[in-house]
Amino acid sequence: MSRRVRAVVLVEGIVQGVGFRPFVYGLATGLGLDGLVGNDERGVFIEVEGAPATVEEFLSTLRKSPPPLALVERISSGLVPATGEAGFVISGSATGGPRRALVSPDVATCADCLREMGDPADRRYGYAFTNCTNCGPRFTIVHGVPYDRPNTTMAAFAMCADCAREYHDPADRRFHAQPVCCPACGPRLRLLDSGGEEIAGDPVEGTARLLGRGGVLAVKGLGGYHLAAVAACADAVTALRERKHREDKPFAVMVPDLEAARRLCDVDAAEEALLTSRARPIVLLRRRADAEVAPLVAPGNRWLGLMLPYTPLHHLLLGRLGTPIVLTSGNVSDEPIVYVDEDAIPRLGGIADAFLTHDRPIHMRTDDSVVRAFRGEDLPIRRSRGYVPHPLTLAWPVPRTVLGCGAELKHTFCLARGGHAFVSHHIGDLENYETLRSFTEGVDHFARVFDLAPEVVAHDLHPEYLSTKYALAREGVDLVGVQHHHAHIASCLADNGVAGPVIGVAFDGLGYGEDATLWGGEFLVADLAGFTRAGRLATVPMPGGAAAIRQPWRMAAAHLDAAYEGDVPADLAVVRRNADRWEAVVALARRGVSAPLTSSMGRLFDAVATIVGGRDAITYEGQAAIELEQWADQAEDGAYGCRLVGREPFVVPCAELVRAVVEDLRAGTAPAVIAARFHNAIAHVVADGCARLRESGGPDTVALSGGVFQNLLLLGRATALLEARGFRVLTHHRVPPNDGGISLGQAAVAAARDRLR
Repeated sequence: MSRRVRAVVLVEGIVQGVGFRPFVYGLATGLGLDGLVGNDERGVFIEVEGAPATVEEFLSTLRKSPPPLALVERISSGLVPATGEAGFVISGSATGGPRRALVSPDVATCADCLREMGDPADRRYGYAFTNCTNCGPRFTIVHGVPYDRPNTTMAAFAMCADCAREYHDPADRRFHAQPVCCPACGPRLRLLDSGGEEIAGDPVEGTARLLGRGGVLAVKGLGGYHLAAVAACADAVTALRERKHREDKPFAVMVPDLEAARRLCDVDAAEEALLTSRARPIVLLRRRADAEVAPLVAPGNRWLGLMLPYTPLHHLLLGRLGTPIVLTSGNVSDEPIVYVDEDAIPRLGGIADAFLTHDRPIHMRTDDSVVRAFRGEDLPIRRSRGYVPHPLTLAWPVPRTVLGCGAELKHTFCLARGGHAFVSHHIGDLENYETLRSFTEGVDHFARVFDLAPEVVAHDLHPEYLSTKYALAREGVDLVGVQHHHAHIASCLADNGVAGPVIGVAFDGLGYGEDATLWGGEFLVADLAGFTRAGRLATVPMPGGAAAIRQPWRMAAAHLDAAYEGDVPADLAVVRRNADRWEAVVALARRGVSAPLTSSMGRLFDAVATIVGGRDAITYEGQAAIELEQWADQAEDGAYGCRLVGREPFVVPCAELVRAVVEDLRAGTAPAVIAARFHNAIAHVVADGCARLRESGGPDTVALSGGVFQNLLLLGRATALLEARGFRVLTHHRVPPNDGGISLGQAAVAAARDRLR
């Protein structure tokens, strides 16, 4: 006994549901150590006993080589008296203390499970719910911690003898895999017609047959229902668009494999890594000219959003079809994704011809994630399935639990405590009761699972945002209002682990400013706790308010009227197209009636897109600006000049840019060249503005945030110009630059102010 020691170990991080206990069991027994391992509310607890050198070898391996799906944040250990007990066991989970364990995101099907599904001799041959310790559902099925089967929606499925044997066998890949199941005891598929009656036969084969005939089907996935159609079938894609009331916004496409992805798009090494990652997000890729997809999959768009199969069901379906399919959120436009079976037929019955569904409940609806690759790194556009609820580690402690309530569009919320920020899955636009309910239910779920009771609640300054109203209605908390663009910059700072100060460039559609105007083209000198508005775009009216967002020709009218002081060239196409209503809208802008002032860069992009390309009305948020990026000639390096006026804050005179665009257009310059010169001009505005602020004693680090910086052409050229002038440039890699990252910024600001109390 004197030559034996016993170490007590606690491992914290994402260590439940990722095969950590089986890994520890194998490591300990392989080294001949005695003891135990189990889950509790904090993570994984371990006791190992044996020779001192062997115990030390165990601890070293634990630190250096954890299981591939684990994210170890901290390992603490200490010695206690040896007990002399022989053997090593996996003990029952401990409960009762504060919940600190983290939950894994859903993980794409692993290669081992795919091999079993493809083996006719295997009992899981062709089984649509095959999973193991290394893959399968996690976040979407869990409703409590520790991560054990009774705390998931798999609790209703009693394991058969074969599955139980695997579950309890330390040598098996499914040892303590909580969603383990097979055809004898697990969930099953059903194919239903539009009225809810079951269609006889193999559900996957029946679905493939209906899709191949041009049908539109609803398919239940990990986090909700999708709507599917063969991507090359023009009639099916047209029907899907018409029934879903989604006129132009691109559809995502699921391809069977990487080879199929390369037939549709150019795929570089960074994009391939994203496509094949465990998260399996939708990756925005440059489409090939010969891509065989229906025109209405992504009308007028140079990019396609592709993803690989990430569930066994997807693999089976794509394997039967052998062709890419559109796979888009199962909803009517602007509604949340359907995830409850009882809602599927009532809400999607007018869209889908049939339903491929199953009886494993989804506890938390979760949309697919969307990413782009920028300079070989991730640039999230929508952070959701596969990433959430993976916590973001923070460089500074959060003294009290903070809830960031987010913005109105692309909504997320964030709960932060200690060194973690839990940014939620994508909720959507808070424009209806269903989405608001999804928000409030999500907050309650995160608070329960992670044992987080908000003490500080941060919110946007806009009084009409539903997220703001939710915050103001909460009782017994300290409220912190955070200006929208400060939240954008704070989000970028938290994303990069930088406290500031920085020059923050926040370009977006709009956000409520401290002077009651609508900001959106901002240069801030900021840290996490506060900011100074150091520069901005010149303000123009938004005639009709929100109508000017839906009808960007109104912004064109406002910008042209300001640029030409009322003497707008009558031969411009945008004027001719809207002649019957032009003067009324201009008069509205001049009077300032229902025409709030805005410094928005997003609205300037809208105006230029309308002037150059003729997009008078949009059917989805940001459409005109996105199209302007699409048109731009990537080889054009010319730029319109634009001087900065005044100081504290300086002003970017939009009128100069608008006049330059019009002069080129009237001279017959190609729209692609005009679009590129405008992008280049804005990149120079960014670099010139930051240089001016640095000359005035400002920082030499720049943070770029806001939805406009989803534009890779602008982001790339602005970053290059800044770096050429010696700036350090921060961009987003873990949360989106759009409003999906606002909640993290709000939480970071509130926590920083809390630390200063």
